Amino acid sequence: MNTIPEEFLTFISQLFSVTLFRLGENPVSLRSLLELILSFMVVVVAARYFTNFIKEKLLLKLGIDEGNREAIAIIVRYLIVALGVIAAIQGIGFNLTSLAVVAGGLGVGIGFGIQDLTTNFVSGITLLLDRPIKVGDFVELEGVSGIVKEITIRSTIIKTNYDSSVIVPNSTTIGNKIVNWSYENPLLCLRLTIEVAENSDPLLVTETLLNIAYAEAGVLYEPKPKVLFVEFGDDSFKFELLVWTDKPTEREVIKSALNFAIEYNFRQQGIDFPFNDRELYLQNPEVLMPLFHKIETAANFRPATGGNIPPAKRQNNLVLAEEAKKMSSLGGLLRQVKYFENLNDIELRQLIEVGCRKKLRSQEFLFRENDPGDAFYIILSGAVEVFVETIDKHLTNLEAGKFFGELSLMLGIPRTASVRALEDTVLFAIDRQGFQKILTERPDLAEQIVQEIAKHQEELSERQQQLRELGLVEATEDDQNPVTWVRKRLKKLFGV
Repeated sequence: MNTIPEEFLTFISQLFSVTLFRLGENPVSLRSLLELILSFMVVVVAARYFTNFIKEKLLLKLGIDEGNREAIAIIVRYLIVALGVIAAIQGIGFNLTSLAVVAGGLGVGIGFGIQDLTTNFVSGITLLLDRPIKVGDFVELEGVSGIVKEITIRSTIIKTNYDSSVIVPNSTTIGNKIVNWSYENPLLCLRLTIEVAENSDPLLVTETLLNIAYAEAGVLYEPKPKVLFVEFGDDSFKFELLVWTDKPTEREVIKSALNFAIEYNFRQQGIDFPFNDRELYLQNPEVLMPLFHKIETAANFRPATGGNIPPAKRQNNLVLAEEAKKMSSLGGLLRQVKYFENLNDIELRQLIEVGCRKKLRSQEFLFRENDPGDAFYIILSGAVEVFVETIDKHLTNLEAGKFFGELSLMLGIPRTASVRALEDTVLFAIDRQGFQKILTERPDLAEQIVQEIAKHQEELSERQQQLRELGLVEATEDDQNPVTWVRKRLKKLFGV
């Protein structure tokens, strides 16, 4: 009875000990292969844990920057793996001298097959040792720009501004022109070319551009922004605005914000952009004059009544159409909110940028009573119903162009009613994070809102009392003066 298991174990032992083939003078068995694989796994895991320790603990405490930490950790990891592999091979009885003879014989053939891998390997070692780029650098390579996230032996991983990862072979990184914006300096210089009409005052243009640069949150004060008078163009003056930022991934956003500010402030200062007019000379103008008369007649003709529109009325219609267009735009809708009606175009643009669109299906709830008041909404299309769900009381219906929830957002007041869509509806929403961003970048806006809210003290007192009853007003922020309370409330909620 006991001989069967013993015979089976003996058979298994002999099976694992049988020589499968030879490498030089070294016999290779199933046992030696399993021992080698297990040793390799232990070496790789140990190398990973050890290098993570020295990178995240030891080197970090020594104050070494991210790029140097990553390079040192990778080099140490590969050294540990190489030494561990050699030790594992020798540990199972392999003679490395005889293996070298076999490897030499196969080396030429294998080399041709893996020459690309070898090139990338050598390039990776060069990147880690020479370090023209390192982890954390902002680089541009063959039209790709982004942050270097990882450098391995085979490739370099670049994370673009659009959150996609580009894997670039190390041979490409070494063999091509690469722009490293972070090399020896983490700051990025942005250059904006601006042309103005030739009748512009260069001093006023310079002053306006510098004011714009210093007002932009993403622009550094040191190095100082500069304005260069580049050249005299055709009917124009050409300037360059140079600014520096420590946020290279946001360079396109910063340039866009600067362009918006330049257009707005130039309009306010009466600085004109160049207008390239062209003169057209006709050899036989009398031939085209009847055609021009027909076009003018058609422009003044009103098909609906068969009559002509008087010039004064036509001008009035154009003004009304322009006003209607403004009121239907998002900026016009925001200006209908009493707390935002005095904002300029730049401040409105910032509100629009931090907002987002939200779609509701018919009968879908936007929020319910007592939900956090963490967003403000404008109805772009569709309609919603406002009602008290607990007592099933209808309050009102709101259609496109109406807004709601602004006080709940600014004061952190829970919802007092429920809102659901009556049809498919599109809303423009500014949530708490977006509103906090705009207040952080423009602290003066918080005071403007406080002053505007102060004009409605009766409603404000009711809201304050409502929060007191709910126990949501802390003693440190409570104040008998509603305006002072609002100022403290904004500071508590948004840190401004």
